[in-house]
Amino acid sequence: MNFKCIIVDDEPPATRILENYIGKVSFLENTGIFNDALKALEFLNTQNVDVIFLDIQMPQLTGLQLSKIISKDIKVIFTTAYPDFALEGFELNAIDYLLKPISFERFYQAVSKLKSEPKTEISSNDNSSDFIFVKTDGKNKFQKLFLDEILYVESLQNYVCIHTLKQQIITHSSLKNVIESLPEKDFIQIHKSYVIALKQIESTDSFSVFINAKELPIGATFKDAFFERIDQNKI
Repeated sequence: MNFKCIIVDDEPPATRILENYIGKVSFLENTGIFNDALKALEFLNTQNVDVIFLDIQMPQLTGLQLSKIISKDIKVIFTTAYPDFALEGFELNAIDYLLKPISFERFYQAVSKLKSEPKTEISSNDNSSDFIFVKTDGKNKFQKLFLDEILYVESLQNYVCIHTLKQQIITHSSLKNVIESLPEKDFIQIHKSYVIALKQIESTDSFSVFINAKELPIGATFKDAFFERIDQNKI
């Protein structure tokens, strides 16, 4: 799994070092460099990011203040020349706290912790359960969701959106993880970006499935398996 990351630091020499280090690590993908925390916040409101390398002492909005605003699903690695903030940084559940000047060895030690972070965004004791728990905003906060409420699940890069009649729930997960948590007899993948509840299908043709007045495409890779399931219930 690759982790999309951004650098937020108002010191160009520091950003160049971090950019160079990120480029050396196969599981990191640099998607932006910002010298202003407010500009970084605007970016985070529209883009999916897994990790922030975040300086603490910055004008207008400090790194500590920014870390309190952003989604708890985004991992933070603080980078600073001031050791005085270390305790507060760890109290904010930062992955690590890197003291400048940062060596590559220390950098790699910090980012390696990302790979050992538990992935429990969606969980179910077994596929015979009639519900799942979906991780929402907040540390270790899960929302119970009954399977018969689900219309379909949509992949959004590093997130999925679970569509129900009542609401849409977005969680940091993969479509593969969702599929493994849902009973095979009730759900099927029809496209690289969609898993649907069979009981919620209103109609279908050779190219699309219609659920709750929404048209969803059927991918060529999944077409044969999908229509085999449809054939099982034809009259």
